[in-house]
Amino acid sequence: MRREFEMSMMGELSYFLGLQIKQTPQGTFVHQTKYTKDLLRRFKMENCKPISTPIGSTAVLDPDEDGEAVDQKEYRSMIGFLLYLTASRPDI
Repeated sequence: MRREFEMSMMGELSYFLGLQIKQTPQGTFVHQTKYTKDLLRRFKMENCKPISTPIGSTAVLDPDEDGEAVDQKEYRSMIGFLLYLTASRPDI
């Protein structure tokens, strides 16, 4: 590859395209801890409590006619971040 492309050794790979890479004698591991923590911090959810299923599968939801309006741009942004996270790491 070095004959075909100009390359330089910059040390061990640790971060690439938003993915964190950890290289050990047992193997190479990819994770997104920083991205996930930044996501939680951005949407002020650092202290949220994790749960495997956030709502019952038989729950019936009704519109909250008296509730306050949500910021649609922020909500869509949050969904976009979560879609990227689950698409790039489906084991989350």
